Amino acid sequence: MLSRSQELTLCFFVFAWASLLVILAVSPEIYDQTLRLAPGDDGIARLAFVVGLTVFIALLCFGVVRRWRWAFWLVLIAFLAGVLRVPASVLELAGTLPAQGPTWYIVLQAVFGVVQFAIGLVMLADYRRSRRAWG
Repeated sequence: MLSRSQELTLCFFVFAWASLLVILAVSPEIYDQTLRLAPGDDGIARLAFVVGLTVFIALLCFGVVRRWRWAFWLVLIAFLAGVLRVPASVLELAGTLPAQGPTWYIVLQAVFGVVQFAIGLVMLADYRRSRRAWG
């Protein structure tokens, strides 16, 4: 049986993975810019990037389901750090930092950061509750 934290984390990973695919289909130039690909690239680097991320996300999902301790701490730290996406996105939109994509992508990154942080807080609360139960 999955805990609330596991369910939220898995849902986030599925949504993030689906977003990767949608962005690849709708706006592949975001990957070109992120990966610093030359114009006219045949897309193999983009595809390899998405495949690599897919494998990594699948490994993390497997670790979440199997309750691997290292996966929990890795995801928790990454999710709590997700809040840093919000000020970075604000600075990009304000022009202080160079934009890493179109406006909708920058806003999406901020939204992902807020959701990650919220899930990280739930994970932390669930961890503290489980530690007290064994206390």
